Amino acid sequence: MDYFEFKCIPTHGSQVNGVLIARLGELGFESFVENEEDILAYIPFNGLTDSLRMALKGPEISELITASELNLIKDQNWNAVWESAYEPVRMGNQCLVRAPFHSSDSQVEYEIVIEPKMSFGTAHHETTRLMLKYVLETELHGKSLLDMGSGTAVLAILASMKGAAPVLAIDNDEWAYRNALENVEGNKAGAVEVMLGDASSLKGRSFDIILANINRNILLNDIPAYRLALNSGGFLFISGFYDTDLDMLKEKAKENKLQFLSSQTDNKWTAACFKVVEF
Repeated sequence: MDYFEFKCIPTHGSQVNGVLIARLGELGFESFVENEEDILAYIPFNGLTDSLRMALKGPEISELITASELNLIKDQNWNAVWESAYEPVRMGNQCLVRAPFHSSDSQVEYEIVIEPKMSFGTAHHETTRLMLKYVLETELHGKSLLDMGSGTAVLAILASMKGAAPVLAIDNDEWAYRNALENVEGNKAGAVEVMLGDASSLKGRSFDIILANINRNILLNDIPAYRLALNSGGFLFISGFYDTDLDMLKEKAKENKLQFLSSQTDNKWTAACFKVVEF
């Protein structure tokens, strides 16, 4: 899939990054990279409509930036982009997420090898690390689990290593789907099924645990579908949003009979845990 990259320089550096990213997310941008001097926002090729172009020039965005440019990022370029700056990610002695060209470490409890391609979920982003932390802290043995918006399937693979079964990893992006298949095979995570799809693919399926590391807008739209797919006493873990969005997501969860249990934050990015309300 081709993407458009919206490269912009915030008016006051990192002070307005959260607001700017939130507004771009509301316009449909799916992922972001925060650099010291600029922000890179990405949207699928067919998402850049005339109305979106106008909105990017409107006051809600222009008041937050000093300069911007749009660049077409061809599908075949993503692999080189990720590999050029890929470093292993270590979470204490519990978990190491590395590429095949990094050295192994027998001292860690869980070691996951991820091919660094376009798929989101190399553990470098705060939201992925927050979700990995939740997975590491949660008892998963014998639990059925869904990794929604799975990207590389790193969360599904770790869950499988911790004894979750069966495990389903779903993503609506062809790159992510193919990369997840490769990573599941490479990590010998036989309990993980990989599927190309979205929340509509959940009909008729049920899980003890759902992980959804996506973005605020998709979470708000899909929480009802997640609730329908959760077993009694099930847990929902979500991330991909800023701390300022947590109250909105808590309210949506409450509307769908999900009780807020906890949240964790890293550099303003947030993850939260909910449980099915029992009657």
